[in-house]
Amino acid sequence: MKRAKNKTAFSLIEMMVVIAIIAVLSGMLLGVATYIDTQSKQRSLKSTFAVLHGALQEYYNHWQAFPDPNKPNTPLFPSRSAALYAQLNATPAAREILSQLSNKSLRNVAPDTLEFTDPWGTALDYLYVPGDTFPTLISAGPDKNLLTPGDNISNK
Repeated sequence: MKRAKNKTAFSLIEMMVVIAIIAVLSGMLLGVATYIDTQSKQRSLKSTFAVLHGALQEYYNHWQAFPDPNKPNTPLFPSRSAALYAQLNATPAAREILSQLSNKSLRNVAPDTLEFTDPWGTALDYLYVPGDTFPTLISAGPDKNLLTPGDNISNK
């Protein structure tokens, strides 16, 4: 008389169910991680805006005017962000406040020329219209494109 061997193995369907569950959990984890990363970058940007707000206020207190956003497009200032950095850095009280910024908030764009960047690596834009109460700083946001205003983040 032959004995039947008990085979303990997973069936193909059981393996596919396990793989599907792992895939769903991985997708959920990736979504949560992306959300947390975006929130962290937005908090970092708000911190950068707060430092720049203080530096702009000190600049105004010293010069009785806000920095000129129309200085870019010269060899020294390839962007409004670089022009803003140079103007703030030329004012002692504003320079002291800028020292609080993380190096991740600055990028070299030319020798001895820095510009402000957002946590996504895009240059901040600086706008000021005489008569406004305060300048506007704008980040392109996660899509890194200022032309799509839906996700742009500003200090106002």
